[in-house]
Amino acid sequence: MVTPIVIISCIMAATGGFMFGYDIGVSGGVTSMSDFLKKFFPEVYRRISEPGLSLESNYCKYHSEVLQLFTSSLYLAGLTATFFASYTTRKLGRRLTMLIAGVFFILGTVFNAAAQDLAMLIIGRILLGSGVGFANQASPLFLSEMAPTNIRGGLNISFQLNITVGILFANLVNYGTAQITGGWGWRLSLGLAGIPAVLLTVGALLILDTPNSLIERGRLEEGKAVLRKIWGTNDIEPEYLQLVEASRVAKEVKHPFKNLLKRRNQPQLIIAIALQIFHQFAGINAVMFYAPVLFNTLGFGADASLYSAVITGAVNVLSTIVSIYSVDKVGRRFLLLEAGVQMFLSQVIIAIILGIKVKDHSDDLHKGYAVFVVIMVCTFVSAFAWSWGPLGWLIPSETFPLETRSAGQSVAVCVNLLFMFVIGQTFLSMLCHVKYGIFLFFSGWVLIMSIFILLLLPETKNIPIEEMTERVWKQHWLWKRFMDGDDHVVGQNRHKNGFDPTSRL
Repeated sequence: MVTPIVIISCIMAATGGFMFGYDIGVSGGVTSMSDFLKKFFPEVYRRISEPGLSLESNYCKYHSEVLQLFTSSLYLAGLTATFFASYTTRKLGRRLTMLIAGVFFILGTVFNAAAQDLAMLIIGRILLGSGVGFANQASPLFLSEMAPTNIRGGLNISFQLNITVGILFANLVNYGTAQITGGWGWRLSLGLAGIPAVLLTVGALLILDTPNSLIERGRLEEGKAVLRKIWGTNDIEPEYLQLVEASRVAKEVKHPFKNLLKRRNQPQLIIAIALQIFHQFAGINAVMFYAPVLFNTLGFGADASLYSAVITGAVNVLSTIVSIYSVDKVGRRFLLLEAGVQMFLSQVIIAIILGIKVKDHSDDLHKGYAVFVVIMVCTFVSAFAWSWGPLGWLIPSETFPLETRSAGQSVAVCVNLLFMFVIGQTFLSMLCHVKYGIFLFFSGWVLIMSIFILLLLPETKNIPIEEMTERVWKQHWLWKRFMDGDDHVVGQNRHKNGFDPTSRL
């Protein structure tokens, strides 16, 4: 039975995803607004407002290292914050870590909305990035640990759903504020990030921490009480004892990051790192946080480019909902492999159209071709949204054992943000130099990651987190070789007479 506390807690925790999504979506929108560019990036503004003065390619209209830094600084800050978030998640709990994220989000929003110069703008992005680091560390763990096994995938994907809703909301806001005269529309776009920031902060004050986290920190009775509320019954002794045992094993691990490198933890680590690298090199964030700029480059015009970004944002949301209802039925592998085919074909088709129709100095893309490009972008976005988008976060959060779960999630978030920074900082430069070939670059990565999934990713559908080692890793043709050996001594040291003073069992 899914109890109200599970639903309410998961909705509040997933608000961190909404904030992350809003930050992704809003940056691409404001960087296509002339008033924003005129104030902070005058060189780019002159390039797009007076095209007759420039002999540069259409693909280079937005090429600016500083403009890319505005977008990517958020992810670099998030990468740094993740190291601290790993400690707070383990020592202070998932709930307080989300509270810290909310405070950073509020401060960053204030700085951005009130920015008077580029330095203030970048400081705001760094504060927002710190919030992203803490939220992306705690929220997926919270969702995986709070959700019942049979719907864990669907509830965990609510984090990704909120990211897509945040992107769509940002696109709608950008479309509206772009119509505002007076030069302050961009401030409203950046300032409205305060709504999800406040929701996350208030929510973190109201919800309960996960039983895993409470028991891990020695608060056994509180953990037991939360477990009763989650399951809606008093008959929770087997689950409680399982969590206590997992916690006892976790306490024997003094250096969780060092423990990640032990042989038995290497399969989970390899999978987590690979998924995060592929997550970014699929090209989704290049499309999502530069969508208005990309469509503008193709000759759509400012309003049309923002409108097209709204369409792709809506497709993103709807497709993520598809994932929520299918991930625990058809499984993780099926969704990832099907999406690989769809993403590969759509990106190759986009590259062919752009290569033939968008020249360095062409004025615009013919309407029929423009519509087809938007359809292909939506085809790509939909495939990513029901597969790599949510599963890139779900799979690492459910595969690590408790003793390395926080450290493993930290590594996953770090790698994701590192490569998000790389894409954010280089995409406009790559678009300028490689042109339509940028989509062939991403399609090549889609092919590689699909082969990786086919050969190396085991299915984790409907398997309790505590049973992953026995039922998943020890059954895989390759990873089972990593499960044998002397590393299993962790957790086998028993106390005298079988009594554990920590758990009092």
